[in-house]
Amino acid sequence: MAHITTKDGTKLHVKDWGSGRPVILLHGWPLSADSWDDHAVAIADAGMRAVSYDRRGFGRSDQPWDGYDYDTLSDDLAAVVESTGSTDCAIIGFSMGGGEVARYMSRHYGKSVKQAGLISSVVPYMLKTADNPDGTDASVFEGMTAGMKKDRAAFFATFFKSFYGVDVLDKPVSDEVLEWSRAVSMSAGLRPTLACAQAFATTDFRPDLQAFRVPTLIVHGSEDKTVPIKASAHAAAAGISQAQFIEYEGAPHGLLATHKEKFREDLLGFLGG
Repeated sequence: MAHITTKDGTKLHVKDWGSGRPVILLHGWPLSADSWDDHAVAIADAGMRAVSYDRRGFGRSDQPWDGYDYDTLSDDLAAVVESTGSTDCAIIGFSMGGGEVARYMSRHYGKSVKQAGLISSVVPYMLKTADNPDGTDASVFEGMTAGMKKDRAAFFATFFKSFYGVDVLDKPVSDEVLEWSRAVSMSAGLRPTLACAQAFATTDFRPDLQAFRVPTLIVHGSEDKTVPIKASAHAAAAGISQAQFIEYEGAPHGLLATHKEKFREDLLGFLGG
């Protein structure tokens, strides 16, 4: 199954590896499902089924003008769950993908979900407001938008250094990973890239937390500069009753790559628990 079609006719590119209990993997902004490949292989090798897909507007999926709000994105996830026949599945979201997990749990009542995961996730609320004082100031997101509109390629060259903790950790990833990440980000449409940045910056998932009624793995790096830990993972862990929270001391945002072996062990341990 190379593609599935959503209810508004958008085609999503899907990778379906292995057999057994499904684990659906949602990628972060501005990457694609390929960012999950190392862990998808490990999941399949462990006797489970790894399903990953490119979010609308990114990778090999269609790039429609509309549909980058989290209600629509969670409907896309619902289409993937249904089209792949996934039952008793785990849904694991990295960064922006955590928002799709949260909105699916509330909007679609967690249908077919046995476990959930929020990895370096934007949940529950990124924006700094009077009742969310630990959030990120709106000027940061405004600066990101201006940078992408001026020179998207140059913006991402700098963005991914912070994403992977370059100059903080000693050789966290290779230069080739940085270049690959920039190239993947440039394969997305400009409209989806900007619209999704707006969505993850401003969507308040705090009301969605009560919809998590399954064991939920939360993993976050203490030195995440892209999605700071206090307003995200700390708040999510406090608001989800069955949360298992693991904090990676000194880890940056892109821990799927920088802490690949440790995360693989933690993820497989959770899925097998």
